[in-house]
Amino acid sequence: MRLQATTDCERVEGKAPRYAQKAMDYTWPSELDELAAEASDWVTDATSDLFNTDDGWLVGYSDEFTLRLADKGWIGMTWPIEKGGDGRPEVERFVVTEQLLLGRAPMAGSFFPDRQIGPVLLSYGSEEQQERFLPEMRQGRSKWCIGMSEPDAGSDVAAISTKAIKDGDQWVVNGQKIWTSGARTADWCYLICRTDLDAAPHKGMSEFVVDMRSPGIEIKPIKDASGDAHFNEVFFNDVMVPEQNLVGELNNSFGQTMRQLEHERGGIDRLASNQRLYLDMKEKADTADPIIRQQMARIETGYQIGRDMVLRNVLRQTPFPQYSAVTKTFCTEFEQEVANFIGLAVGAETMLVNRVSRNVVYAPAYTIMGGTTQILRNIIGERILGLPREPRPKS
Repeated sequence: MRLQATTDCERVEGKAPRYAQKAMDYTWPSELDELAAEASDWVTDATSDLFNTDDGWLVGYSDEFTLRLADKGWIGMTWPIEKGGDGRPEVERFVVTEQLLLGRAPMAGSFFPDRQIGPVLLSYGSEEQQERFLPEMRQGRSKWCIGMSEPDAGSDVAAISTKAIKDGDQWVVNGQKIWTSGARTADWCYLICRTDLDAAPHKGMSEFVVDMRSPGIEIKPIKDASGDAHFNEVFFNDVMVPEQNLVGELNNSFGQTMRQLEHERGGIDRLASNQRLYLDMKEKADTADPIIRQQMARIETGYQIGRDMVLRNVLRQTPFPQYSAVTKTFCTEFEQEVANFIGLAVGAETMLVNRVSRNVVYAPAYTIMGGTTQILRNIIGERILGLPREPRPKS
């Protein structure tokens, strides 16, 4: 599938040819429309006796829904058939995920394994690791968290200090992670550590699968302004990790981590977290006000632009590496704009405890989690645009 525009050429004697741009053809193949309708109906039925929540991919934990999603075959649906998946095109996962988001499905228990941990293990994990971990992910029977950010590192992965020291056939982990979503309910942590303390910042890092039931792990929930506590601090105190749980190359995992972040940053979840809230609340907007109409037009246009950006990632049509940094920057800043507009449209009701107020106070997290906008703009400037770094002042 390729979305593209075509041109007609008009030639007039004695003049340069004129090119007229045809409209972009956004027509879905009929089978994708059918899949979207199926997914929309299914999520309504599958959550009828459970619950629905905005930002459900991140805060909506329901073991029962995860099992239903697995039974439907919509966890790991794009993974290779020989690895236990269905080998379906990435665009089908996009279609299903979009409908799960619009249906406010409580899918947080399966989202990390499906979106990034499974694909990373497929790329870098050993055969033994794939055979051990992928089936349980696919069955919806293992939950995962990601140990990446640290108090003194934030979005700068190269600045992490959590260390793993080899001791016989074990690694001993000490350090602290923060903003670890889902750590309290996770069975496993995909952990980034420093394994060569003398190497340069981008070197000497390795990745491990860590059993969250291991002695020495302490978890402290972080309650955000909305009252939710999916974020956590995780402390590792002499935690023993078997050597066979090392994923990929020792002391050379930075590229693996960047690949994982591409999975994390470029998906439809970065655009549509609060789209259903907008659709449900826009009827309350005063469309007699021309400024409100203009803002709504901007939002409707923004959804189309952001969706096309995500689709370029999905269809592997991105024009340069690190395109996911561009996608996440645009989409998450847009989500904040949507939250602010909804608060404006609803008016005084926003001061009550409800879906709208919850989203307004939660919205700052959109541009922080998964890499702050400031870091992503640096990536765009330096790695995509080739801009020089600002020299540091001499002390």
